Amino acid sequence: MTDVVIVGGSVAGLSAALLLARCRREVIVCDEGLPRNRFSHQMHGFLSREGIPPSEFLQISRDQIAEFPNVRFHRDRIISIRGEGDGFEAETKDGIVFRCSIILLATGIVDELPDLPGIETLYGRTVHHCPYCDGWEHRDESLAVYGKGEAALELAKEMLTWSTDVVYFSDGLILSESARAKLAALGVGLVEKKIASLVGNGGKLEMVKLADGENYPRQAMFFVSSQRQNCDLARQLGCELKDEFVTCDNEAKTCVPGLYVAGNTSTGLQLAIVAAAEGAKAAHSINTELNERATAR
Repeated sequence: MTDVVIVGGSVAGLSAALLLARCRREVIVCDEGLPRNRFSHQMHGFLSREGIPPSEFLQISRDQIAEFPNVRFHRDRIISIRGEGDGFEAETKDGIVFRCSIILLATGIVDELPDLPGIETLYGRTVHHCPYCDGWEHRDESLAVYGKGEAALELAKEMLTWSTDVVYFSDGLILSESARAKLAALGVGLVEKKIASLVGNGGKLEMVKLADGENYPRQAMFFVSSQRQNCDLARQLGCELKDEFVTCDNEAKTCVPGLYVAGNTSTGLQLAIVAAAEGAKAAHSINTELNERATAR
């Protein structure tokens, strides 16, 4: 029996593990080693760690936490969690079962890549989903914006923060007259033709190739696409979800007693530094609950 099992060992999970370790809690961090930002070559917007490779950041964090004897790391995926008395049983893919008082889900989300041939070799280098993470690196370049619906139009507007040369590609979707007028008033270009592929070299986007054979030179693309939870554990446990994010209160508590969430699992602001803060916040709440349980006993 351990105090806390943290499901997910990226920024939010590790931040929680560090604070709980310092509270002398017995912690197990279960992670399969596939962080959301593994496709990125640099991490941005994190104070004191600007430009660090995400893998290096995680390794430094794990090395520091490993100095605490009350934290254990287990490289595997948690596939099921069951309520057990006043706690939980978390089972890994390899069949190992951990019993704990509290669960923290820091499993994050998955970005659905647009169905554009050629995007895989460009993603994380010159094709991105977060302008706050990667916009600076492409300032004043020729930018493409891709996506469907109002969110894509808002992204096109937002990208003017980093460049005045922005073109929205609707990929065959015909926009309303009001949407066209909005883009024109902003000075954002519009291409409604179907996209055939993205063309680049060495991870650098060079052009958007259209279905009619026309080539549209662009240096980077930012896109809007759907997202989903990285796993079904929250749903299995009966959590409430809204727009694919797990609902929790201001103390990171879900509607399931003893179950907490942190990072992109529960918040819409998807920045690494925010995930770290969410992890620390959840850890504080968890330690408070464990203290209250001990007092009640």
